[in-house]
Amino acid sequence: MPNVVVVGAGVSGLTSAYLLSKQKDNVVTVVAKHMPGDYDIEYASPWAGANVLPMATKENSSWESRTWPELKRLAVEVPEAGIHLQKVRLFRREKDIEKLRKGGYNFDGLFQENPWYKSLFDDFRELSKDELPEGIASGAEFHSLCINVMLYMPWLIGQSRANGVVFRRGQLKHISEAAALSHNGGKADIIVNATGLMASRLGGVMDQNVIPVRGQIVVVRNEAPYMLALSGTDDGDDEVSYAMTRAAGGGTILGGTYAKGQWESQPDPNIAMRIMRRIVEMVPEITNGQGVKGLDIIRHGVGLRPYRNGGVRIEKEKIDGTWIVHNYGHAGWGYQGSYGCAQDVVQLVDEIKNRSKL
Repeated sequence: MPNVVVVGAGVSGLTSAYLLSKQKDNVVTVVAKHMPGDYDIEYASPWAGANVLPMATKENSSWESRTWPELKRLAVEVPEAGIHLQKVRLFRREKDIEKLRKGGYNFDGLFQENPWYKSLFDDFRELSKDELPEGIASGAEFHSLCINVMLYMPWLIGQSRANGVVFRRGQLKHISEAAALSHNGGKADIIVNATGLMASRLGGVMDQNVIPVRGQIVVVRNEAPYMLALSGTDDGDDEVSYAMTRAAGGGTILGGTYAKGQWESQPDPNIAMRIMRRIVEMVPEITNGQGVKGLDIIRHGVGLRPYRNGGVRIEKEKIDGTWIVHNYGHAGWGYQGSYGCAQDVVQLVDEIKNRSKL
């Protein structure tokens, strides 16, 4: 039976382990420094919104396109997964429209006019001119979903454990060390590297294309009337504006920042104030018109998106005699691409298994 060790317990590692565990011939162990329930600046997944707002361009849309049906199914059929459907209002500012048309924007496909993903959402529609706030060139409305990550990550662990996956704490200096960490004592045949940002520092990988993109958020008890996505801000290119309410009382996430190369783990109070001010200006209903003082704050937070210059890395290679399947570099779309990427991991693992049979 193939012995697989998955390194990393963020959403990419957990989803990879879950799908691998559905093949009953796989023996799967997850080894991670950080597990769900932990808060650490190295560990991005607990800080995510998380939602589905497609960021890819059409040519790179396969991962998000394949993930959406599964997350939607969970939202509709599996309430214990902690996902709910939510209306989105997406606004393209007049100030940003030329930049969006030229391309090279942080979120690639999200704010495109006539986006590829309009066929993904059944009720996608462009907003009429009389529905647009002042300063907005165009916008769209559709139903997407928001994930309460505090429920969803433990749900993934539970599903994996039901299929026999074993979870272990561990810190690795080199990716090849994972070969000796299977729970059954045997040497791993295949290692899945889902180490996110730490792929930049892990021996045997040391991927210098992986950099942090700092995201600062404010979590509040107020419920947003819809999920907000705004194409830009007047506070600099590193700042963005969005809001989403997590399922099952998980609070509303107000964001944010998109600061490449920044490792700072502590929230900046000035940025927090700007985040809150922008949200209450765009969505005054969130505080019934009371402004920032009407926000009921749960906590401030910072997460580091595991961005990779050149895009996500999903491929296989042999290191120190053991096959490694890489799955990292998802930046801010780890959840909304999780199933598509994990399906590719399973395919690569199957290719290695079939090769070993020859």
